[in-house]
Amino acid sequence: MTTGLVLVAAVLVLGGVIAIVGDRLGMRVGKARLTLFNLRPRQTATLITILTGVIISASTFALLFAVSDQLRTGVFELENIQSDLRNTRSDLDEATAEKERIEGRLKTARRQQNAAQRQLEQINQSLEDAVKQQSQTQAQLKTTQQRLNESQTKFQQAQQLLSTVSQQATVLRTEIQQLQSDRQELIRQRDTVREQIAQRDQEIAERDREIVNRTTKLKDLESQITFLAQQKDSLEREFEDLRRGNVTLFRNQTLAWGIVRVDVPSAAPKAVIQLLQRANQLVSQIIQPGTVKVDRQVIRISSADVEQLANQISNGQDYVVRVTSGGNYVVGEPCVLAGEACIDVIATAAPNQVVFRQGEVVATTTVNPSSMTGQKLTERIFLLIAAAQFRCRQAGILDDTVRIADNRRETIVNFIEQIQHNPESLEIQVIAAEDAYTAGAHLEMVAIQDGKAVFSTAGPLPA
Repeated sequence: MTTGLVLVAAVLVLGGVIAIVGDRLGMRVGKARLTLFNLRPRQTATLITILTGVIISASTFALLFAVSDQLRTGVFELENIQSDLRNTRSDLDEATAEKERIEGRLKTARRQQNAAQRQLEQINQSLEDAVKQQSQTQAQLKTTQQRLNESQTKFQQAQQLLSTVSQQATVLRTEIQQLQSDRQELIRQRDTVREQIAQRDQEIAERDREIVNRTTKLKDLESQITFLAQQKDSLEREFEDLRRGNVTLFRNQTLAWGIVRVDVPSAAPKAVIQLLQRANQLVSQIIQPGTVKVDRQVIRISSADVEQLANQISNGQDYVVRVTSGGNYVVGEPCVLAGEACIDVIATAAPNQVVFRQGEVVATTTVNPSSMTGQKLTERIFLLIAAAQFRCRQAGILDDTVRIADNRRETIVNFIEQIQHNPESLEIQVIAAEDAYTAGAHLEMVAIQDGKAVFSTAGPLPA
């Protein structure tokens, strides 16, 4: 470090001295207007300055090379040193790789040595076990020899028994052959019985299905009979009421109905009140014929029923809301004339959904015009219509919204006449002419012969 500082200081001092000398020399040459090599004085001064710079650089290099052996070596032998350094590094890398390979082999050898050591220990243990096993085997051999002697004695006794058993086996073979013959005969009989049982089971199943079908038909007929009996009782009561007074409003009579959809729950009470107002107006005009302006309430329904109905229809779905009479009332009902709200009504709501799909059979019956009188045939058709209406009511459809054909009696009569003109047995079906909703249904009657529709209340069928 000290040598380098001294060397740098010497180079700086030497360069400064030579520069001063060169400057002085150039000034004197310029003032003396000397010329060299036939050059002008100014060019001669420039040449002297250049030579001075060259001398400075040469003296600097000479001083550095003379003083620093390392610098001389680095300048003149740098390429050789770098080549030696690359070779040395390459040798070092190869030595390192070789060292790693040797270390890997050493580890592998150590693992193999450990495995061999463990295998040797196992072999020693197996050898000890084999020695013990040999001792046990010798003991068992002695025991086996004793048993062998005993077995020879028993073998001689078994040979004597074998001859006896062989004779018995011959007898048993004969018996087995006989039993096999009997078994085959029993199997044949069993198969025959199974076939008979299967045939009987099939017959029983067919009868069970027939019983189920007849039971279903019986239940339908019983439901129809109950409905007709209720209708009969209702008609008798209404007839009795008619005999006692001028009944103009009947129990369960529809006073107002509509399809309501409430998107905002707060609008539900308003929709219910509008239907009640329509019912109130109709009742006022029925009880008091000639009434034009209705300015008071004559129907009676509890606030709780109105609130419950409003809550039911406030979920944004389509509902069929119906207001019906709660009893029979006569023209000029005394309580109405007295200014009271005494006509009880019932308000109900049902979701307006599809009840029957188009073409679905609602009710059916079978007629044979050749063996039935006209009155009997007419009764059967009207009973079919009543059954269809009953099923629609059971399914939730409003009674007064069920339309049979075009709701004209002449259409039904023409249909009955077409049946009478057909000499063969027919199946009469009441079907949904279109998708039937809770709000109403359009039904048509169709005559089926040999599985094919021949005519209907809707008009002639295509061929």
